[in-house]
Amino acid sequence: MHGKSRPPATAGEAIARMDQYVALGLIGQQEVAQLLGLNVTDLTCLGHVLGAGDAPLSAGDLAELTQLTTGAVTGVINRLERSGYAHRRPDPSDRRRVRVVADPAAALRVVAVYEPFYARLGALFADYSPDEIAVIADWFGRATAEMQAHLTRVRAGEIGPPPA
Repeated sequence: MHGKSRPPATAGEAIARMDQYVALGLIGQQEVAQLLGLNVTDLTCLGHVLGAGDAPLSAGDLAELTQLTTGAVTGVINRLERSGYAHRRPDPSDRRRVRVVADPAAALRVVAVYEPFYARLGALFADYSPDEIAVIADWFGRATAEMQAHLTRVRAGEIGPPPA
């Protein structure tokens, strides 16, 4: 598939469209979380657990991925267990650690909600050439690193609103 010709856009226009997408995504995540009986943080963590597939995450891995404290992650895992979405499994290489695994039936409920959207995105990607998709993937990877760096500075108090 060859890419289609596209109207020109400035970086500012692209950022505005990204802001719209992110804002709608936040609302969407809240609605999906509510539909599944979870809160957004728990849904986000469950997404990481599901994404890990056959390499289950430790609580520490989950804390690092989400930039939550290990104490907060313990609460998340407790709630995911109570709601039947995940459970703890002993780490085979270190019995002092646990791994978090998704419940297969619960994973199917989550997939049932997200799969139609991912199919729509897949159809959207069909309009792009492999080179264009590589640029999009590169941009998202690099933008994620920039977001992590920015959040680190916000959390350290280096960035914030001016004094009132």
